[in-house]
Amino acid sequence: MSDHIKISPTDGTWVVRAGGAVIGESTDALELTEGHYAPVIYFPRSDIAMAFLEKSDTVSTCPYKGQATYYSIIAKSGPIKDAAWSYEAPKAGMEAIAGHLSFYTSKVTVEEV
Repeated sequence: MSDHIKISPTDGTWVVRAGGAVIGESTDALELTEGHYAPVIYFPRSDIAMAFLEKSDTVSTCPYKGQATYYSIIAKSGPIKDAAWSYEAPKAGMEAIAGHLSFYTSKVTVEEV
């Protein structure tokens, strides 16, 4: 694992809200901190209403975490393009985030309740 990335369990309950609806709630979320960036919350897929997410064609690559795939949220108000990402097969040392999704806080609300 890269020395500047830390993954740890979160305390409490975390939720994701999109288009006025709660699409996920977890007591098993993970917090990833990377260098000087703000912490990012990763939700287990089992705690997300995956029926509202649609995999997009967007991909990106992080030299430390690997290839990310993106998901759009299908909301009543319309799709929220590439609102979430996931590392399906993360690089060595990052396995803890496999099977998890993270969300752009500029597109949805992610908060501890």
